[in-house]
Amino acid sequence: MKLAIWSVTRGAGRLAKLYGDTLKAQIYTLKKFNIEDTIQMENFTETLEKEFNNYDGHIFIMATGIVVRKISTLIKSKDIDPAVVVIDEGAHFVISLLSGHLGGANELAEIIGEKLNLLPIITTSSDVTGKIAVDTLSQKLNGELESLEKAKNVTSLIVDGKGVDIKLPKNVDFDKKGDVEGVIIVSNRENIESVRIYPKNLVLGIGCKRGTSEEHILTGIEMAMKKHNLSMKSIKKIATVDIKADEVGLIDAAKTLGKDLIIISREDIKKVENQFEGSQFVKKQIGVTCVSEPCALLTSSGNGKFLEKKYIYDGMTISIYEEKIYE
Repeated sequence: MKLAIWSVTRGAGRLAKLYGDTLKAQIYTLKKFNIEDTIQMENFTETLEKEFNNYDGHIFIMATGIVVRKISTLIKSKDIDPAVVVIDEGAHFVISLLSGHLGGANELAEIIGEKLNLLPIITTSSDVTGKIAVDTLSQKLNGELESLEKAKNVTSLIVDGKGVDIKLPKNVDFDKKGDVEGVIIVSNRENIESVRIYPKNLVLGIGCKRGTSEEHILTGIEMAMKKHNLSMKSIKKIATVDIKADEVGLIDAAKTLGKDLIIISREDIKKVENQFEGSQFVKKQIGVTCVSEPCALLTSSGNGKFLEKKYIYDGMTISIYEEKIYE
């Protein structure tokens, strides 16, 4: 988690410097205090506006009122805003202020409290009542929520002590009744709140001809995913061989999908290529017998299975590896 610590007084700046090493955070102080080994700001507001979205979490050593005013124009939505916590200058409390669940501020406050001997202040109702929120569950599963509004509605039911069932596929290992493609709800209730979480546990390995367009690659991915009734939202990473590291269409396709493009070396591929059916023609071209399958395997956790070993689409090969959600 990339962290920043912010201070606007001399005392808070000294605390920030003291905490920086422990928390492995970037430290911001005002230039007029000349605190060494920190980023010295001419203007707090301007610097914060520039850097706010460049960090996963922000730690402010100042009054919560100041923080609320300064971030009010910067925040957008709970599913994309960074974690924000506040520490008082007296070094007593660490308060989870924003993005407690999806942004990880609650967990960050707990970690800081333990490391710095501060009292964590958590105010989200699901946490203080000892119940799990839907967005917390989504975060723990490294998933994507279908709808923030639906998640809020279902969490309200949980907090209110109402019955809420969780229906999960077999690779979550919640029960042993087998895989499902749908859920039947038997209830005499007219309205039932529900929400869906898409786990990010699909790793795609891709091989393609030189010069393959972004549009062509995206179409191939969509067709391979559709074959297995898989959601694009569950793609975790896309991987390819090092010789394709500069393949513009592949780079742009990964950016369009908002996924990391992982580059696998041919030396690493050689260590596992004997596990897959390869091609001597491919070996003559690039030095290894196959691309998509070993790239998917090597990028994954290795704890799962192939849903698609090699989907062939007009000059492309696509492999889909499904990681287990829980060990």
